[in-house]
Amino acid sequence: MIAIESIGLTKYYGRLLAVDHIYFKVNVGEVFGFLGPNGAGKTTTIRMLTGLTKPTEGTAKIFGYNILREKIMAKKMFGVVPEFTNIYDGLTAWDNLMFMGELYRIPKYEREKYGLELLKIFGLYERRNDLVKTFSKGMKRKLCIAMALIHKPRLLFLDEPTSGLDIHSTIIIRNIIRKLNEEGVTVFLTTHNIEEANILCDRIAIIYRGRIIAINTPERLKMAIKKVQSIVIAFNRFSPKILEDLRKNSLINDVRKEGDKIRLYTSDPPDVLEYIFQYANRNGLKIISINTLRPSLEEVFLKLTGGMEK
Repeated sequence: MIAIESIGLTKYYGRLLAVDHIYFKVNVGEVFGFLGPNGAGKTTTIRMLTGLTKPTEGTAKIFGYNILREKIMAKKMFGVVPEFTNIYDGLTAWDNLMFMGELYRIPKYEREKYGLELLKIFGLYERRNDLVKTFSKGMKRKLCIAMALIHKPRLLFLDEPTSGLDIHSTIIIRNIIRKLNEEGVTVFLTTHNIEEANILCDRIAIIYRGRIIAINTPERLKMAIKKVQSIVIAFNRFSPKILEDLRKNSLINDVRKEGDKIRLYTSDPPDVLEYIFQYANRNGLKIISINTLRPSLEEVFLKLTGGMEK
């Protein structure tokens, strides 16, 4: 079954084409990542998918409900956690949660019962009667997610859920996302944290200048970019001449110093490895460590969006 279907979604702001006829589907039960640099169209896409912004062209379906023609039914199916919290600092955590429950017209007994469960799950139960303005950023983020879940949606939109959080809060939020997904919630996640997408997402779409330029699993995206395979090596000594010598090899696409190590980008690791051993012997160098690495998701992202030399 399909949870989200984007059907040619397009958005112009005046003459600016922010989102350009994008097509994709999100399967039920997936954690689907939506990556792109600033200004690529991520937030505009979420706003169109959730009915907050009317597309110039195209439409979207949420569990089969057309977001333009069946907006009320579609909105019952999802919760939204925007990048900037939508909670009221002058209210308590409990009042914020109950207010959101009322907006969704959840009966009082049900919203109170589930509200208490959510506060315990998110570690906010002891602070339920405190004003939100006394909360840390991480606590506010957790409350924002709890509010999006009060009506028990089948789909959760998360826009930069860990942006600006400390490591401890980030880990908690990621674990919550995993647990929700294990319980059957489909998650649509936008993030600038590429490692976060790598560890959380079943599939990833990369949007660049308003267009989808790739959709696949993290591992298949990495496999598709063979030219950014790399070898990381540490010699017993270093000099700028080593970098100059390595750059002269036609099999090596790029050479970078990374701390006490050197990273070589190549599409032919076996032959480059043989060359490195020969080079070390000729120049009296001792190899302390050497590793061959497949491309990271970050390298794939940079390659596809023009952030690395091709």
